[in-house]
Amino acid sequence: MKVTISRRAHFNAAHRLYRKDWSDEKNNLIFGKCNNPNFHGHNYELIVSVTGEIDQETGYVLDVKVLTDLIKEEVENPFDHKNLNLDVPEFKELNPTAENIVVVIWNKLRKRLDLKFELEVVLYETPRNFVTYKGA
Repeated sequence: MKVTISRRAHFNAAHRLYRKDWSDEKNNLIFGKCNNPNFHGHNYELIVSVTGEIDQETGYVLDVKVLTDLIKEEVENPFDHKNLNLDVPEFKELNPTAENIVVVIWNKLRKRLDLKFELEVVLYETPRNFVTYKGA
């Protein structure tokens, strides 16, 4: 029997949406106020869900403490109170849209989880705007 456990987390970060290979006019047209050269910030909310079989010995799918520590190490510590464009290596050449951020987070967590688990990450950029990634 498969069960899904989830952990909510958050981080605060600044970013700027733009492409170096586009003109200022095109960046402004596509990204609008999110293209602010002085950056802007969000209070991101994150829900990480892991699905798997219940371990008959422990009764857990995965110890939530393990998931909590993993999120802290892979997401909160490197992203919280950072400028994603300038401080986070994954975004040096990747536009830090919510879509790209959720994929980066999923990939970082996926590397640390046993492949027997399914992984889903939901990232809220605002209370009403969010993205979900379950892997390719």
